[in-house]
Amino acid sequence: MKHLSIALCAAAIFAAAAPASAHVTLGEESAQAGSYYKASFRVPHGCDGSATTAVSMRIPEGVISVKAQPKPGWTVATEKAAYTQTYEVHGKPVSEGVVKVTWQGGPLPDDQFDEFAFLAKLPSDPEAMMLFFPVEQTCEKGSIAWDEFAAPGVDPHSLKRPAPALMLIHGEGHEHHH
Repeated sequence: MKHLSIALCAAAIFAAAAPASAHVTLGEESAQAGSYYKASFRVPHGCDGSATTAVSMRIPEGVISVKAQPKPGWTVATEKAAYTQTYEVHGKPVSEGVVKVTWQGGPLPDDQFDEFAFLAKLPSDPEAMMLFFPVEQTCEKGSIAWDEFAAPGVDPHSLKRPAPALMLIHGEGHEHHH
């Protein structure tokens, strides 16, 4: 019964955290804590009719071993920095890594969509339930920062520019699956 209550609570959190389809979203909005995860961000439109020319994602603390996926017609760059703590990857300590991924190029017309992806290892910390990935979408004219986080009890659909969110699933699973 306890597991059912936890599952229902997690489902309620996930349903409340799912952003509207007109926003930048993750293709898979939940994943096993401690697993390797392909974060695929859907960019559904440009900026008020203007084509997208760059997309940047900030990587939350605890998400490590980030490897950006190349895209034809786009250049990809990563920014590295020190983590606030040391993590272990394949038995080795890691204290710095990718904290931001940026794709530039295209352009991606306003009436088309595309996906931008990277592979990363998710945190296994049982206290981590949600991860937020702030996105900066730059267009030929203007930009949009998808960087708003819903506070507990706030409907994310009420936000104008919600950051893509990932719910971590804790419990049975293969934490080291690639």
